[in-house]
Amino acid sequence: TKCSSAQLFQNIHQRIAEYDKTYSRFRSDSRIAEMAAQAGTYVLPPDGKELFDLYYKLYTITAGAVTPLVGKLLVDAGYDADYSLETKELHRTQAWEDVLVYAYPNLVLKEPALLDVGAAGKGYLVDIVSQIIMESGVAGYCVDAGGDMRYAHPTDVLQVGLEHPDDASQVIGIVQLAGGAICGSAGNRRRWGKFTHIIDPFTQSSPQHLKAVWVTAELALVADGLTTALFFVEPTVLQKEFSFEYALVRSDDTVTRSSGFPAEIF
Repeated sequence: TKCSSAQLFQNIHQRIAEYDKTYSRFRSDSRIAEMAAQAGTYVLPPDGKELFDLYYKLYTITAGAVTPLVGKLLVDAGYDADYSLETKELHRTQAWEDVLVYAYPNLVLKEPALLDVGAAGKGYLVDIVSQIIMESGVAGYCVDAGGDMRYAHPTDVLQVGLEHPDDASQVIGIVQLAGGAICGSAGNRRRWGKFTHIIDPFTQSSPQHLKAVWVTAELALVADGLTTALFFVEPTVLQKEFSFEYALVRSDDTVTRSSGFPAEIF
């Protein structure tokens, strides 16, 4: 259904606010904050199925490395609501099966737990906003959420620069995005002490073997989730379950990429 641009932007802002109030661990009135305070059975909203289905799949494939239960570890490491970046005592991240029972639409918390859906949540919101735009009758659009992007256009290809992981003023390549999503993850934007925003729940440290990861896929939800998963498992493991292309910058500055990753690397 076509609508005015003003109405479209209002619809988008309302949907983002609704999503944030459900999934943000940075606000005290969110559903995530409620789960952190009280155990029980929670009924997920309709958008919860795709998100938690993906999380459970990634949790299984990565043997627990990608988990929504990493929230407390991130806070203790310093990535808290105040962005204090002050590290406290770190505690073991609990296993999914010890805390969560997931059968959509229900998510049962056996005990209070601070969930974090940051590994895929922003990409998923990009998909949700893209869907609102498509349903409004707009054929060409780009939703850019800073590192997570989805694009569609009847004729044009979008050029996307791949940020240099050691120098944000430079790019190391250009992606020719004909459509779909591209998401990236690197430690250079959020780094403090020995940590980045990606922390291994088992070693309680941030992976150092990769500097940056980019993934293209049809959905930003999938691309975003896989940029995190690739810090923990090899691409071949994930390619058995997902359709995607990738580029990895390793710690020695070598680049590994899939044959179909649509980029010129300098």
